[in-house]
This record gives sequence, C-alpha cells and structure tokens, in this order.
Amino acid sequence: MVFGEDLLVKHELLSESEAKAVAKKFGTALDKFPKISISDPQAKKLNAQPGDLIAIHREDPNSSYIYYRYVTKEV
Repeated sequence: MVFGEDLLVKHELLSESEAKAVAKKFGTALDKFPKISISDPQAKKLNAQPGDLIAIHREDPNSSYIYYRYVTKEV
C-alpha cells in the first residue's frame, strides 16, 4: 500500500539561472508559464516565492515528463 508523499510527483524549485535557461529554451518569459499559487502545498514545502519556477517531474509506464509552473501570489 502507498501512502503520503509516495503519491505525489517530484516538485523541484529551480535556481534563477536554471529558470532563465528553461525560459530561453521555450522562447518565452517566465511569467508566461502556467501558474502555481504561493499557497499551494508543494510551493509552501519548497518555500517558493513569487517569480520562482517549479519543475514538476511526472512519470508514466512509457516515459517521463517535466512540467513547469511559475509561482504567483494568486492564481
């Protein structure tokens, strides 16, 4: 049986330079990424601040994906 954090996907707070590299890779500004609220439990756990970028690592049986969320005060 799986409980707690085993059910959650990995969330990673990116450094400023990593965030800038991701924005450059996708050719967009950081604030154009999908949003995540500073009050989101995972953002709180990472001590994320508005303007930060969070990488969300998801896996399925065939591959893995990274989604990005821009931290804001409100979504």
